[in-house]
Amino acid sequence: MIRRSAMDKPFEKTALGGRGFLSLLACQSLGAFNDNAFKALIALMALMTFPPEKARPLIAAAGALFILPFILFSTLAGDLADRFPKKRLLILFKAAELVLMALAAAALWTRSVPFLLALLFLMGLHSAFFGPVKLAILPEILEERDLSRGNGLMEMLAFMGIILGTVAAGQIMERVPDRLHLAAPFFLLTAAAGLLASFAVADPPAAGGGPIRRDFLLKTFDNFAEVHGMGGVWLAVVGAAYFWFLGAIFQMNVLVYGRELMGLSPGELSGYQVMVALGIGLGSYFAGRLSRDQVELGLVPLGAFGVFFFSLVLAFSSHWAAPTKWALFLLGASGGCFVLPQQAFIQQRSPRDRLGRVIATGNVLSFSAILLASIALWALQSVFKLDAGQVFLVVALMTLAVTVYIVRLLPDYLLRLMFYPVANLVYRIQAQGRENIPLKGPALMVSNHVSFVDAMLIGAASPRLVRFLIFRTYYELPFVGWIFRAMGCIPISDRDGPKALIRSFQAAREALEQGELLCIFGEGEITRHGQMQGFKKGFERITRGSSAPIIPVHLDGIWGSIFSFEGGRVLFKKPRRIPYPVTVSFGRPMPADSTAHQVRQAVLDLGVEAFRRRLSERAPLPVELLREAKRHPLRFAMADSSGKRMNSLAVLSGAWMIGRVLDRELPPAENVGLLLPPSVAGALANVGLSMMGRVPINLNYTASPEVVAQCARKAGVKSILTSKLFLRKLGWEASPEMVFFEDLAPKVSKALAGSVALAFFVLPSVLLERLFLSRARGPLERIATIIFTSGSTGVPKGVLLTHESILANMESVGQVYQLRPSDRLLGILPFFHSFGYTVTLWLPLVAGFGVVYHPNPLEAKRIGELAREYRATLLLGTPTFLQTYLRRVEPDDFKTLRCAIVGAEKLRKELAEAFLERFGLLPLEGYGCTELSPVAALNVPDGEGLGIRQKGAKPGSIGRPLPGVQIEVVSPETGLPLPPGESGMLLVKGPNVMKGYLDDPEKTAEAFKDGYYITGDIGAIDDDGFVTITDRLSRFSKIGGEMVPHIRVEEKLHETAGRVEQTFVVSAVPDEKRGERLVVLYKDFEDVEGLWKGLQSSELPKLWVPSRDDFHRVAEFPLLGSGKLDLQKLKALAAGFGKPA
Repeated sequence: MIRRSAMDKPFEKTALGGRGFLSLLACQSLGAFNDNAFKALIALMALMTFPPEKARPLIAAAGALFILPFILFSTLAGDLADRFPKKRLLILFKAAELVLMALAAAALWTRSVPFLLALLFLMGLHSAFFGPVKLAILPEILEERDLSRGNGLMEMLAFMGIILGTVAAGQIMERVPDRLHLAAPFFLLTAAAGLLASFAVADPPAAGGGPIRRDFLLKTFDNFAEVHGMGGVWLAVVGAAYFWFLGAIFQMNVLVYGRELMGLSPGELSGYQVMVALGIGLGSYFAGRLSRDQVELGLVPLGAFGVFFFSLVLAFSSHWAAPTKWALFLLGASGGCFVLPQQAFIQQRSPRDRLGRVIATGNVLSFSAILLASIALWALQSVFKLDAGQVFLVVALMTLAVTVYIVRLLPDYLLRLMFYPVANLVYRIQAQGRENIPLKGPALMVSNHVSFVDAMLIGAASPRLVRFLIFRTYYELPFVGWIFRAMGCIPISDRDGPKALIRSFQAAREALEQGELLCIFGEGEITRHGQMQGFKKGFERITRGSSAPIIPVHLDGIWGSIFSFEGGRVLFKKPRRIPYPVTVSFGRPMPADSTAHQVRQAVLDLGVEAFRRRLSERAPLPVELLREAKRHPLRFAMADSSGKRMNSLAVLSGAWMIGRVLDRELPPAENVGLLLPPSVAGALANVGLSMMGRVPINLNYTASPEVVAQCARKAGVKSILTSKLFLRKLGWEASPEMVFFEDLAPKVSKALAGSVALAFFVLPSVLLERLFLSRARGPLERIATIIFTSGSTGVPKGVLLTHESILANMESVGQVYQLRPSDRLLGILPFFHSFGYTVTLWLPLVAGFGVVYHPNPLEAKRIGELAREYRATLLLGTPTFLQTYLRRVEPDDFKTLRCAIVGAEKLRKELAEAFLERFGLLPLEGYGCTELSPVAALNVPDGEGLGIRQKGAKPGSIGRPLPGVQIEVVSPETGLPLPPGESGMLLVKGPNVMKGYLDDPEKTAEAFKDGYYITGDIGAIDDDGFVTITDRLSRFSKIGGEMVPHIRVEEKLHETAGRVEQTFVVSAVPDEKRGERLVVLYKDFEDVEGLWKGLQSSELPKLWVPSRDDFHRVAEFPLLGSGKLDLQKLKALAAGFGKPA
C-alpha cells in the first residue's frame, strides 16, 4: 500500500493557472484525443469497408465493447481512486496507454477486426480506470470556488481532444485508407506526451477509502444503494447518465445522418462530429464561466431545453448544410450546459473519502446508458425503420419530457439563473466573503434591506440557492407571488398575528433542519432614509437551540438605484449609472445564539469594509470637483456675504488660477497655512492649493497668535496666506511668513484666466486631469489637510485627514441627507474646523449644490438675510448658534430650511422645541470630532414610501452611525462590547477615521484599539440603533468613588430653571475629602437659591447635587471658534473662584 510520510508538508491546493492543474488538463485531453481518434477510425473503417447492413452492427458492437469496461470495472476503479494517491494512479494509467498505443500499431497493420475490437475493449478498460481518478482529483487540488470553472476547462479541453481526434481519424481515412498503420507513431507520441504531463500533476494525499473488495461486481449494487441515498447527488448522477445516453446516440446517429441523408464524405462526416464535440466543449467552458465560483444548477433546465429544441431542428434540416452544422454545434453547447453543473455538483456535494466511488457509480450508470443508447439506436433503425432525422425527432420528444421534469424539480434554480443576467444588466455585483457561506448544511443569512432587488442580488452572489423570508404582502401578489412560491420563499410580516408568526418561524426552522440556506432581512422592511435601522429579534427564534450558523450579510452601494427609496420614490427616476456598482459582503459565521444587536454590529462592520472598497473608484478631491463641475459647469456653486457669486466653471478656473499664482510665489514646502474666514476667497484658496498638490492647513484664528504660530511650526508651514483686512479685524500684527491675498490679485493674468476657463469648459475631463491636475492626482491615502483640534481639553493636536477620509465622510452625509442640486447650504463654520472643511467647503463642490459663506456665525441678522436671499435649505451649526438665531432671526428668514444639523455640544430638548416652535423645523443632532473627518452619526429626517414612515431621528440621541461607519460601545474597564442600553466608551471605525496625529506616533497608538478610534465619549446604543451620548470621559468627576457626569447635571439645572438658552455649565475642582467637587457657573439668572432647593428635591442623586456655595456668576462662558465650550478655560475659571466660603 502506498502511504505518505507523516513528515510530508501539508498539501496546498493549486490555482486554475497552476502547473499542477494545467498538467492534469494536458494529460486528460491528450488521452481523449487518442481514445476518440482510434474509436472514430474503426467506425469510419467499418463504414468505408462494409456495406451499410454490416457496418451498422459493427459500429454498434465497437461502441458496446468500448463502454463495457465502464460497466464492469467502474466500481473497482472508484475504490482505487479513493484508496491510493491519485497522481500515482494517473502515471500508472498513462503508462498503460502507451502500451496500448503500441498494440494499436499492430492492430492497424493487420486490419484484423477481432484484434481491433479487442484493443478497443482494452482502451475502454483504460478509460474506465482513468476517468474516476481525473474527476476525483479535481476537488482535492482546486478550491471550492474554482470547481465549476475547473470542470468547464477540463470538459472544454477534453472535447477539444475529442474534436481533434475525430478530425484526425477522418483525415487519416481520406489520405491513407489502405495504410492506416502509418498513424501509429502519432498515437504513440501523443501517449508519451500524456505520460510526461502526468508527472507534473499536483499530488494530493490519498483520501483514505476502504479496502479493495474482490467481489467488486457485486459491490456495484451496494454503491448504487449508497449513492441513491444521497438525494441531490443521485439526481445529478442520473442526469449525467442521460447526457451520455444522448451523446452516444448523437455520435452514432450523426454518422448515419451525414452519410445517408446528406451524402457526406468521411472527412465531412468528421467535421459534423466535430461540431457536436466543439459545442459540448465550449458549452461546458461557458457554463463554468457563467457559474463563476459556484455550482449553477439553473443551467441544467436551460441546457435540456436547448437539447430538445436543436434536436427538433435537426429532425427537419438535413437538406440545408449550414443550419445543420449550427444546430449540431448548439446542440452540443446545450449538452455542455446540461451536464457540467451536474458534474461539479457531484464533486462538491459527495463525501471526499467516497468521491471516487460516487464517480465510479456514475460511470456505471452513464456507460450503461451508452450501452442502452446503442441498443435503442439499433431498435429505432432496424426494428422501427426510422431514418436518422426521425431518430433526432424521438430524442427531441424524450428530452422535452425530461425538461418539463427538471423545471418542476428545479424551478428555484432556473429562476435564479434567469434573474442573474437581469441583475447583472442593471447592477455590477461584487461579492465579498463568499467562502464564509457553508456549501453544505443549514445556515441563516441576516442582511440589511436597501431596495426591492436585495433578494435577487444576494441570490446572484451566493454560491448556494437561498430561500428568503419575505414580506407577506409581496408573497401574495398575483404574478410575483408565483415566482416567490416557486423559489421556496417563506412569507412573514410583523402585522401577522402571533399564530401566523409562529407558523412562519416554524417553517423557517424546518427548512434549516433540512439543511437549507435561509436569508432574512433583519430590519424587517426596506430603509426609507438610507440608514440601517435596528434589527428585529424574530430571527433569534429561528436559530435558537440549533447548530445553524448565522451569516451576516451587508448590501452596499444600492441606495440611490432606481429600486431604492432614495428621493422618496421607487422606479420613477433616472438611473445614475448602468450597470450600477454594488457590493454584497458575507461575514464570518456567528453562533446560532447571537443576538439581533450582535448581528447588526457584524453587518455594520461589513459595511465599513464595503464602503472602503466603494471609495477605490473615487479620485482625490480636486479631481472629483473637476468631474462634477464638467457635468454642470454653469450651475450655481458658491457665494458669500460680500456679494461674490460664482458658478462651477468659475470656481474651477478661478481656484486653478489662484493655486497657480500661489504655487509660483510660495516656497516649495508642501504644507501651506491659511488664515482666512469662510468666504469665496477662502474656499478658492483651499481648492487652488489642493489642485497644485499642496496641503492647505487652515489655522485657528480664534486662538492666540502664539498658539497659531506653534501649530504652524509643528506642521512645517513656511508661508501663511491671509488677508490684510482680515488681519486688521483680528487685531493681529503681520509676520514675515504671511502672504496677503490682496497682493496676489495683480499677478493673475486676465488673458490666461480666460483661456483656462475656456479650456475647462471645452476639453474633456480626462485631458483636463492630465493638463491641469497632474499634481493633484494620486492615491487617496495622501494627506488632504491637517486640522488642529480645538484644544478644549489640552494642547491642540494636528489631525492628518486624507482624501479618502474626507471623501468617505462626504459620501456618507450625502447618502443620508439625499442632497440635491437645488440645495443651498449656509457656510458659517470656519475652515479650520473639520466640519467646516469637509461639509461646507468640499461637500457642496463635489456633490454639486450651492453654498453661501459668512465669516461670523454669531451675526444672526446677516445670516438670516443670506438665508432669505439665497433660499437656504441646509443649516449647520452648534446649539450656541441656534440660541442666537432664536432671538435675532425672523421666522420667514428660515422658511426654506429643510434641515438644521447641530453638533459639538449636547442639543437640549428645550432648545430643540423652541427652534421648532419658532421656525417650524426640528433641529437634528449629530456627532463627530476632528479625528473622524468629522461626522460619525446623524439624526436624519424621517423616511417615507409606499405608506410606510420610518423614524430617522430620536430626540436626545446623536442618531445612527453613518453608512460606512461602525460605532461600538465597550466597557471602559474591560474593553468588552456592551449590550444595548448600557453606557460605555464609544469606539468608532470607518474609512472616515484620521490617518493619525502629526508627528506623534505615541498619541496615535493610544487613540486606537483594534482598528477603532477611542472617542473618549461615554454613550449607549439602543435596540433601534440610535446612539446617545451621556458625557465625555473628560467631563466626569470622581466624587466619593462614584463617577458623576457633568452633562446630566447641566440638563437637570436647565430643566429645573426652565431655561432654553445655555445658562449653566458644570466643572469640577479638587476636594480634599471626596477627591473632587462640582462647581456651577451661570449667567443671566437670579434665583439660585430656588434652583438649588429644586435640585435637592429632584430625583438627582444627592452626591450629584453641587453645594450651594459652589454656584458662581460669570459674564460669559469661554467658547472656542467652533462654538463649543472651551473646557480648559472653563476649568481654570472654576478653579479661580477658590474654596467656598
